[in-house]
Amino acid sequence: MSGDTNLHRRNLLKAAMATTAVPLVPAGLAQAENTPTAKPRIRYRNEDFLSAQGQFDADKAKDAIEALCRYHGYPLFPQFRENLWVSDYGRGKFAEVGLAAYMFVNNTKDQYMMLDIFLLPQQMLPEHWHVEGEGNPAKREGWLVRWGVSHIVGIGEPNLGPDVTVPKSHWDGQVTTKHEVAATPGVFVPLAEVGTRHWQYGGPEGAIITEVANVHTNSAVRHSDPALNKYFLEH
Repeated sequence: MSGDTNLHRRNLLKAAMATTAVPLVPAGLAQAENTPTAKPRIRYRNEDFLSAQGQFDADKAKDAIEALCRYHGYPLFPQFRENLWVSDYGRGKFAEVGLAAYMFVNNTKDQYMMLDIFLLPQQMLPEHWHVEGEGNPAKREGWLVRWGVSHIVGIGEPNLGPDVTVPKSHWDGQVTTKHEVAATPGVFVPLAEVGTRHWQYGGPEGAIITEVANVHTNSAVRHSDPALNKYFLEH
């Protein structure tokens, strides 16, 4: 081969490498600063979870939760997507108010329950409480943060920090409880008192939380926001 041919091939290889070295950012992830340790930031808008007809799209919500899991290294296992429960509580604002949960076990006979909760960044799990129902006691529960940060809020001295903003889509921005624990991985937060109101709020990278309890009864959940409460009990 001639020297001109070798030079031509080297130039083509350099050009190809330059054009293919473009980072791909999954949907919902914004490009981070170009540093070796930087991670893309998770960003979602309410409209990201709506169909062309303006209705809540559960598949889009599940896509976002799977992306959150990959971001944090949570293992995605068979049947995860199929059994993942997602809801926007009828508000059409899943990025602000919503919940994704995977129930592993809910043994009403022996009374033990475990599920994982998935919160997107700045997403609120609505304020609610649990009563007795269907022969089951009121729920006694606690939460262990596994990834990210969850602001776990319940009864107690008000101390909500500036990182927590109750969205207008939740009871016109209202809550009744304002005592928070900014829980990080490895921190377990028990419910202060059975039957009291509580809610959670995802940190800047969202949160993945394991919840343990005696039992969960859907029909015995009550929400502070009357519109959310009506929707939840009817669906």
